[in-house]
Order: sequence, then structure tokens, then C-alpha cells
Amino acid sequence: MIEDLKNKVVLITGASTGIGAAAAIAFGKNGAKVAVHYNKSKAEAEKVAAQVEKVGGKALLVRGDVTDSALCRQIVDKAVAGFGRIDVLINNAGGLVQRAPIETITDELFEQVVNLNVRSTMVCTGAAAQHMRKQGGGGAIINVTSVAARHGGGPGASLYAGSKGFVSTITHGLAKELVKDRIRVNAVAPGVIATPFHTCLKAKRVDTKGHEGKAKDHERGSEQKEKTRQSRKGIFDHGNLALLPMQVDF
Repeated sequence: MIEDLKNKVVLITGASTGIGAAAAIAFGKNGAKVAVHYNKSKAEAEKVAAQVEKVGGKALLVRGDVTDSALCRQIVDKAVAGFGRIDVLINNAGGLVQRAPIETITDELFEQVVNLNVRSTMVCTGAAAQHMRKQGGGGAIINVTSVAARHGGGPGASLYAGSKGFVSTITHGLAKELVKDRIRVNAVAPGVIATPFHTCLKAKRVDTKGHEGKAKDHERGSEQKEKTRQSRKGIFDHGNLALLPMQVDF
């Protein structure tokens, strides 16, 4: 057990499945109080919360749509109301929404992707930072970006990659802005991880011409190369982006 995490209050957005669920359970194993955020996946969130408590932590379910600024603030406020404070925010909620060649991206899709990946990170961070300032003693904010922010993503994923590039860049700025309040801001950039996020996208892919079809051999080769590149862990210093190795989470 990491004693420093015992009784710390951790809010994880998008914690009902995938990386968020794995992080919630890991914090639970270290005795943390975990606010498990979800939007539509209530049953999955309940299972995660039960697992958090089974392994030694405390759990609180918090529902809300992170694409809505007012609801983002409510999500943070509910976590604080339930546990009395907030020590760690993990901005994990996000997604590709759908693959789309640049010429087919509609205003609606643009807003969906940007609101989900960018707006949620900005607004939740602002709300959490306010509480952390009032509490005194600082805090920690971790943004989940992506290796796509560096290499542009796969076919039809340029909008997603760009939104994650924003997250990576603003992490540096927020680290400098909030350091005076003893609030650390870092980011992690996972590679391809076997989660529901990727499972739902594997069946169909869009090539650079906008046609749907099966994943191509060269895409699998690219993923293998990325796996090799991500075999080293980044160092979690203030304002850093850490590149996570390929892994299967639950």
C-alpha cells in the first residue's frame, strides 16, 4: 500500500470502464476515497464502486455529462460534498466519438469531440482547483491525453488527436499557473490499450479516403511499433507528460 494515498479523496471522470475503472480500483487498494464518475454506464459504475470498497477503499458514485460545463462543476461539487474535500482529480473522460475524414467533419461532430475531450478537462480542472485552493495544502491533477497527440492518430482520427494535443499543451500551462497553490498538474499519454474505447472501434475503420473496411495489416504493424516506442515509462515530474507502456487494463 502507498500510505500517502490512504484517505485521499480522488475524483476520476469516466471511471465506469477502461482506464478509469482500473485507476479507481487501484486507488481503492491503497485506501483512497474514490468518487467514481459515470454518465450512462450506471451498472458498470456500481460494479467498480463495489470493487473499490472490496479492496479497501471507499466509493461514491457521481453522475453527470462532462460535455456540459455546468454539470462538470456539479460533478466536482458532488465529490466534495460527499467526501468533504478533493485531493486528486483525474481527467480521464474522453473519446474519439467516431472516425471521420477531415472533409466530412460536421459542426456537430466537432463540438462533440471538443466538448468531451477539451471542455471537460478545462472546466473540471477549474472547479477542482478552486476547492483545492480553499482547502490549502495543494493537490494533484492528472490529465489523460494520448500518444495520438504526438503522432496525429490513425485514419479518421485527426480531430480526436488534435483535441488530445490541446490537453497535452494546456497541462504545461496549468502546471505553471497552479504551482503557486501547491497544485501539481501532470498528464499521461497511453498507447493502444484493450478497453471498451477501442473494442467498439475495431469492427470498422475508415481509411484516408473515407471508406469503411477491416483494419489493415499495416495498421497492426504501426501499433506494434508504437508498443515498442512506449516500452519506457515517463517520469511524473510537475508539468510532465508521461508515456504509458502498452497494457491491458480492466
